Amino acid sequence: MEPVKELQPKKFVPIHAKRRKKLSADQWLAVLFLSPSIVCIAVFVYGFIGWTGYVSLSNWNTIVPDFSFAGLDNYRFLFQDFRFQADLRNTLFFSVFFIGLVIVMGLGLGILLDQKMVRGESLFRNLFFFPMALSFVVTGVVWQWILNPSTGINLFLKPFGIQPKWYTDTTIYAGFPWGKIEFGVPAAIIAVVIAAVWQMTGFALAMYLAGLRGIPDELRDAARIDGCSEFQLYRKVIIPLLKPITVSVMIMMAHISLKIFDLIYAMTGPGANFVTDVPGVFMFETTFRGNYYANGAAIAIIMLLTVAVFIIPYLRHSRGREQ
Repeated sequence: MEPVKELQPKKFVPIHAKRRKKLSADQWLAVLFLSPSIVCIAVFVYGFIGWTGYVSLSNWNTIVPDFSFAGLDNYRFLFQDFRFQADLRNTLFFSVFFIGLVIVMGLGLGILLDQKMVRGESLFRNLFFFPMALSFVVTGVVWQWILNPSTGINLFLKPFGIQPKWYTDTTIYAGFPWGKIEFGVPAAIIAVVIAAVWQMTGFALAMYLAGLRGIPDELRDAARIDGCSEFQLYRKVIIPLLKPITVSVMIMMAHISLKIFDLIYAMTGPGANFVTDVPGVFMFETTFRGNYYANGAAIAIIMLLTVAVFIIPYLRHSRGREQ
């Protein structure tokens, strides 16, 4: 009788190790195809961001380049400048009104369409989607005509004795001294908010309508059986379920409002006493008209940092939720 052979345990090989060996050729092929994009992003995005940051720390404020180190002098000058302080004020109130109105109007219109309270839904929906096909430059020019104090909508308001100055008004509501400016709500910025909300409400409507149509009818019926009225159904069930969409819309609108340039440049420009000026317009005129390249680069870096304050937490939250 032959002796029983002792069984040797097989060496454990992780599955991911086997997979790595099999996919190594595919991985190299993927790197080969992605490398041009990676190089372009590294050079034309992050490389130029680094270059802008380097220029913002220099003394290059003339046509002749001067890369001598200036430290934070350009940033210190900006925060003490009357125009830049006005820009920060205008951006703050523009962002608050713009984001708030887009969310409220997009959600409200989405609920009306979801409840099928409006006839001709496809026509109504297309009317709000159409402005998204236009550029901000076209929107700015159109609303400049509509809100022109001498013509436009004021011709219809004249018989009622109402003649708003719209984007030419220099009034600051609820203002108080802050630095070198009067801190409050600029009346002229309201006209710009109207134009921006008109263009971007369709985006929020599409997002909310897709979210509303994705909520199962069984969930709505269960809430009604439990005694919820329609108002309570939306307040306690549906709107909380739309929170991810609300966050997404808020981040997208914040990104637009913080770097807005073309709408304001085409519609109003800086405005009298800089009541409609924003950092994007200030950066353009400082860099390409005044040849203050270091100051313009400093404005660009500040705009980048303000956008990053909103975008980076959102991306981290989204990535964590996916994982």
